[in-house]
Order: sequence, then C-alpha cells, then structure tokens
Amino acid sequence: MAKDALRVLGAAYKNIPSSNIPLKDLEKDLILVGLFGMIDPPRDEVKNSISLCKKAGITPIMITGDHKNTAFAIAKELKIASNPSECMSGNEIDSYSQADFNLIAPKFKVFARVSPEHKVKIVKAFKSNGNIVSMTGDGVNDAPSLKIADIGVAMGITGTDVAKGSADMILTDDNFSTIVSAIEEGRNIYTNIRKAIIFLLACNFGEIIVLFLSILLNWDTPLLPIHILWVNLITDSFPALSLGIDPLDEDVMNKPPRNPEESIFSGYMNYLFFNGLIIGLISLSAFKIGERLYPNSLIHAQTITFLVLSISQLFFSLNMRNTKKSIFKLGLFKNKYLIFSIIVGIFLQLIIVFVPFLSSVFKVYSLSFKDLAIVFLISLIPFTLNELLKLTLRKKSPLL
Repeated sequence: MAKDALRVLGAAYKNIPSSNIPLKDLEKDLILVGLFGMIDPPRDEVKNSISLCKKAGITPIMITGDHKNTAFAIAKELKIASNPSECMSGNEIDSYSQADFNLIAPKFKVFARVSPEHKVKIVKAFKSNGNIVSMTGDGVNDAPSLKIADIGVAMGITGTDVAKGSADMILTDDNFSTIVSAIEEGRNIYTNIRKAIIFLLACNFGEIIVLFLSILLNWDTPLLPIHILWVNLITDSFPALSLGIDPLDEDVMNKPPRNPEESIFSGYMNYLFFNGLIIGLISLSAFKIGERLYPNSLIHAQTITFLVLSISQLFFSLNMRNTKKSIFKLGLFKNKYLIFSIIVGIFLQLIIVFVPFLSSVFKVYSLSFKDLAIVFLISLIPFTLNELLKLTLRKKSPLL
C-alpha cells in the first residue's frame, strides 16, 4: 500500500484479564486485526506549480516523515522524482558525514523518515553547493532548518509559533502554490525596477551626449538648464514610475534564476549606451535642422531640440517594457499608466510651447505644424530602431 502513496496504519487488540498489567506488557502478544491505507492527496494546483518551478530553474525537494515508498509514490505523481534511486531515508543520511553528504545530496529529490537533525543537514548540503535554499515547514521540529535556510517559509494556519518565529515568510493560506506566485511576483518586481533604472540612465546619458558634444564641437548651447531640469523632473519621472508597475511578463517564469552576485545592469549596459547615444545624436541633429530652418533664431533651434529630447524619451519608454519582444506583441495599451504618462508628457510639452506665459518662462518659441511634424518624426527614430532590432533578433531566434 505504501507504494500506492497510502499512509498505512495497523490495528491490533489484546485481551487484558486484569487492570494491573504493567505498561511494558500492553503492546506485547497483540492480535492483528488488519491494515488501513489512507490517502492524503496533494492539492490539484500543486502539480502545475511544481512544473512551473522546474521551468523557472527551481528544483523542488520533498522532505517528509513518511515511509520511503510512500514518499516516492507521491513524488512520482507530482513529477518531483522519477526513479526510486532519487530517494534517501533518514537512516541512510546518518551513514554520511556532513562533508560527504554535501557531495551526494544534489542527486536526490526525496528524503523520507527524516528527523530535525536530518533536515538541517539537508539544507546545509544544498547551500554548500551554491544553491539559494528555501525551506517550508509548520512544526517545532522544522524550526532549526527554517532558521538556517536562505528563506524560511512557515505555515500560517497550521504552523506553530516556534516555526513562525524562525521563518522569514509566513503563508497565510498554507498553499505551496502561493510560494510559486510569490517568486513570480518577486521576479516581476525586480525586472520592473531594472526597466525604470535603465530607462532613466539611458535618457540621462542622452542628455550628457547632447551637452558634451555641443561643447566639444563649440556649437551654440542646444539646451538651457531649465530644459534639462524639466525633462529630468517631469518628462522622465512619469514613464519611469509607470514602468515600475508594468504588468506581469508571461515569460518571467521561463527564465533561469539570476545570479545573486550579478549587477542589475548585467546584460543591459550595451542597450543603455546604445539608446542613450541615439537619443543624444537625434537631439543634436534636430538642433542643426532647427538652425538651418531658422538661421537667425537660436531659440527656434533650442525649442526643436527640447521637444525632440523629451518626446523621443517618451516614445523610448515603450521599448523599455521588453528589450526582446515587440511592444505590439506585448500589447501597446496593456500598460495604461505608461500610455497615460506619454500622453500627459506630450501634452505638457505642447502647452509649454504654445502658452505665451510658459514659453517665456522656458525660453521657447511657438512652432509651426511643419516644425512639429519634423519633431515627431525625429522623435520616433529610437522607438523605430529598437523595434527593428527586436525584429532582427526574433528572426535569428524565433522563440523570442
């Protein structure tokens, strides 16, 4: 029955002629009545959650007090283990020193008939192999292993106060799937924070390019300090905040875990500098176009540069939602806050240009519709280049 994932209980009785029988004799010479097999099936959603863990590069390990055969049967059903050789009992663990056990532990997926000491030994073994270990438990006997794990997770409903006190996180619904959902949400939060940071740095690098090259080439000043201040405080801030609450990426759990030692910029430095350079160069190009259109009016050229710099960054924020997938595949209007930020940003820019009081404060000049058409066409260049780059990458790797 144990091989069928049943927890087996035996029933027996004994006729006691006298109430004065010693306690040590109560369980001697019993007559077997029979065996009871009880099933404690996993929740329906657990199987899918374990499958999702594997896709995300997370290895589920079963640690239980059940018999080895029972543990393997459940593990096989959940696809945690596929072979009995992947199971180890507590007695087998005792036969290894901690150093020797560290070497063989990764080969096993199921540990049965374990004691609190065994649990601590298992956690230490997986940590010694460079893994980030999360341990779940509900009893007093789980407290030591919860404490030494990288992330201890206690059950909120059935968990003891000792287990909760030793844990880093408490599940209010005692559901394994909640842990997987928390990992998914955590990955998305980290990704969104990185999006916002890369966006802000790329935009600021573009502004540095504009000012540095104009000074290096001895050009007239393409941007005034108030223009830079406005772009940094208003135009950049709203899209960055919107990227911070970007909807969940459906592929976030199909990627392996990141190295905890890696920089938040890892793999994104080229992307950052490339887009910063493009934004800077198109802004300088807009300045020279403005000088040609209005050779006797520096304020016209500065106005065109100011608008191109800010609006190109607003359009670029759409690219930042995903550096590999097209914005049209993700859904152009899926992040409503970002779309609203872009519309508000463009609206504020136009108000500054066309409202006389504000235009005098910001030292800009009212532009014609032809000028605005030029501004928007130039501003779309970073967005277009990024989408073409994503298209090229998708042709090389159709899975993107």
